[in-house]
This record gives sequence, structure tokens and C-alpha cells, in this order.
Amino acid sequence: MHIILLNSEYPPVGGGAGNASANLARKIVQFGHEVTVLTSRFGSLQNEEVNEGVRIVRIPALRRKPDRSGALEQTVFMLVAFIWSVRLLRKINPDVILAFFGIPSGVVSLGLKTIFGIPYLVSLRGGDVPGFRPYDFALYHRLAGPLLHVVWRKAAAVIANSDGLRGLAQAFDKKVPIQVIPNGVSTARYATKGRPWEPAQLLIVGRVVYQKGIDLLLEALAGIDQLEWDLSIAGDGPLREALEEKARSLGIANRIKFLGWQTKTALVECYRKANLFVYPSRHEGMPNVVLEAMASGLPVIASEIAGNEELVLPGETGLLVPVENIEKLRAAIRELVLDPQRREIMGAAAQKRVEEQYTWASTAQQYLELLSAALEKN
Repeated sequence: MHIILLNSEYPPVGGGAGNASANLARKIVQFGHEVTVLTSRFGSLQNEEVNEGVRIVRIPALRRKPDRSGALEQTVFMLVAFIWSVRLLRKINPDVILAFFGIPSGVVSLGLKTIFGIPYLVSLRGGDVPGFRPYDFALYHRLAGPLLHVVWRKAAAVIANSDGLRGLAQAFDKKVPIQVIPNGVSTARYATKGRPWEPAQLLIVGRVVYQKGIDLLLEALAGIDQLEWDLSIAGDGPLREALEEKARSLGIANRIKFLGWQTKTALVECYRKANLFVYPSRHEGMPNVVLEAMASGLPVIASEIAGNEELVLPGETGLLVPVENIEKLRAAIRELVLDPQRREIMGAAAQKRVEEQYTWASTAQQYLELLSAALEKN
């Protein structure tokens, strides 16, 4: 089976969705299938290459930053990806398309199905689902809603990466059955043993945006400045300068490290140096960074939202706190900062949980079953 995977982001560009698509593509190739990825061109990256058996084709998309893109960049990708896909079809004979995000990739897939009859699957990632991050996407979702209905209903299958995201998607379109396939994690890549558990070294990984709740974390930490801890923030984004100023105003700037955007290799080291992962995000689909932290053997304090609550077992692999509740977040951090032995036990349990339940082999196999079914029905 030859699969075209459409995603505007693909490592080293992008965040969780890019990493998920890359791991999935590699594993599908290992299972004996062909994968051609169509993604955004960026910087000095090669226009076309084969990496671990995956053919990667990068197209012009005006992408300006490695970790995020805007509406204009996504629109350009959608238009150029369709043109490039038509050209690509002259060289290869794909059987099925896997689109990461309903928009832009799902729209491209809809066009290709309409013209060439190629079936497609849509993998929902969060921002492409109406109701997700309304403070960022409310207008976009209102405008895109009618088109999303068509994209979903014409797809051979629509997949969410968590039960919570499935519920949100089902509320938007009750006529479309939504299946759940969770993200996986490369356990061997992140596995860490023998880390020091004192003093408390806190870590959060993600885009520096309102969604991730870094502002809440700084407020929580300011209330326990008498304890011994340090925080590293791995990621970049439009709120970095404002959050740096917030840390200064709270009097904790000397204990906060803004590391900026990190390569995957550097990020592995960030996890290894930490001994407590904190993730007070306001909205998530299925956060790859929580899976990575758990694979590294870190206990996790996270907000009780979709994705997080499916990964973190309260009292066993970490703690869950109500979203946007600074007092509860502060209490949870205090509890684990003061108990390094409990952090170590929770970290071991977290690592075991992902090793047993969240492998990319399992995720890829579930996708392949749906891709094969789509091909058979076509």
C-alpha cells in the first residue's frame, strides 16, 4: 500500500502533530508499506529526501517560524499542496491519503478524492476541531465549520487522538462516527535511569502561548518561593517576553530558565535533567510532551483536561488538578517538591505505563487497519 501523508508540519518543523506524523510514517514503512510525506518547505531543509525509508517532499508555504504558523501560511500550504499533489500523482500511484488536520490537509484530500477518487482519512489534532481553544480559534471555526462538515463526511474515517477530542468533534458533527487512536511515544529514545531526585528540577515543554498555562504555573510557583526548585521552559512563542516580565514581577526570574525552541535531541536532554514535569494546559488533544515526559520516567502534574486525564493516573503516575486553579496547582507542586522519593516512584510507574500502552507500533497498526479498510471500500 502506498500512502500519501499530508501535514503542513514535519520534523524538524512543527510541534506534536509533526512529531506524531513522523513516528507514524516511519513505523508504517517498517511494516512494509510506502509513505510519501507532503509538507512545508522551511529554511535550508532539502526540498526532497528519503529519511528512514520515508519519502519527504517539501513544498513552498511561506513558513516563517519552525514551531508555529499562521492562517496565511496554512492557506498557502493548502493551495500549493493541492497543485503539488496533482503533479505528484503523475509520478506515483498512491492508494490512500492520510491527512493530519481537517484544515488544511483535509481540504486538499477532499479535492484529490473528488477529482481522482483516492480515499482519505482525517486525523484530528485539536486546533482543527470546533470548540477547541475558543479564545484562539472561535472565528476560524465559525468560518471553516461548513467546509469541515464536508471534509469529515467525505472521509473514509475520522480519527481523534483522545476520548476528550472525540467528544468535542462529535458535538460538532453527530453524523460522523469518530474513532480514537491515541498517540504513541518512542520509549527507547526517552528512557532515563539514575537521575538525581533532589533538588526539584521542574520542566514544561511546549509553545509559549496562552493555551499552555505557563502564566498559571508562574503564579503557582511564586507562592512557594521558600522551597527549593527551579523551572525550565522548553519552547518559544509570542508570549515569551510577557512571561519573562511576569517572572520578574513575581520575584522568581532567577529561578526560571526560558530555553527557547529545542531540537528533538536537545529536548531529550531537557527531560533527562528534570525530575518533575508540570503541564497546566488549558486545552489539549493528546499531548505528546506528556507521553515523552512519562517515557523519560518523570512524574507529571497536569491540568484535568482531555488528553492529560487519559494519560496521568492520579496518585500513581502523577497528579491532576482542576484547569486554571492556581491554588490546587500550587498545592500539587508543593506536595511533590517536598517528596523526592514519591516522585521517583511515580516516575517509574509513568515509564511503565507508556511502555505497556502507548507504543507507535500499536498506533501504526490501528491506522493501517483503517487505511486498508478505506482502500477495500473504494
